[in-house]
Amino acid sequence: MVLGIVQKMKKHRFLFEELVKRDFKKKYKRTVLGMLWSLLSPLFMLLVMALVFTHFFGRSTPHYVVYMFAGNLVYSYFKDATNGGMGSLVANAGIFTKVNVPKYLFLLSRNVSALINFLLTLVVFFIFVAADGLAFTWKFLMLLYPIGCLVIFNIGVGLILSALFVIFKDIQYLYDIFTLALMYFSAIFYNIESYALHYRYVFYANPVYVYIRYFRKIVIENTIPQPSFHLLCAFYALAVLVIGALIYKKYNYKFLYYV
Repeated sequence: MVLGIVQKMKKHRFLFEELVKRDFKKKYKRTVLGMLWSLLSPLFMLLVMALVFTHFFGRSTPHYVVYMFAGNLVYSYFKDATNGGMGSLVANAGIFTKVNVPKYLFLLSRNVSALINFLLTLVVFFIFVAADGLAFTWKFLMLLYPIGCLVIFNIGVGLILSALFVIFKDIQYLYDIFTLALMYFSAIFYNIESYALHYRYVFYANPVYVYIRYFRKIVIENTIPQPSFHLLCAFYALAVLVIGALIYKKYNYKFLYYV
């Protein structure tokens, strides 16, 4: 299956590259600052959070601005990639209803566009890390692991959402509510260390929190998570990807009837 996808990607490489360019340019079309919005948006959100929550949580959390930035960085990437993936099929119905191309190319192009935005913001994040006096060590290379898992996880969620959104348009509104609840359940601006141990374990049922926690362990605590933590990251990514692929395959033949 993977080999078949790779071969189709090579065959439609030009189309895929053009889709990525289109999605990236379309996001900032007719804006004065253009691509800078991908950097300014999370910075504005960080500023608001810092003003509101520093007084309540910042005193007990070391490097609080970086702590919040790490959470907002990962969460925003997840939300951007999955929201874009959800509407990828409907938005490109005019293409795949006329041309025989793999429909998942549209989902993947949205994910690549979101990944580019994430990497640009990651550069700004590292600037904040340096300004806060945190040391850069070889352990930062380990951030490639949660980023890779998050890419796979986002694609899996995107497969689920894009397939369901074609048939059930209510998914869009339900997902908005879900992501709002997820933001509060991801400990972006507060620390869970004050909670009882059994309550803290509940947070690890949230894959987004797991990837945020990995970032914080490397950047703020300068420690590499335990092997079990790595397995949990991979489990969430691969499990959601498999579920997404199965759901996408189940509804794939119905897409043309609903778009």
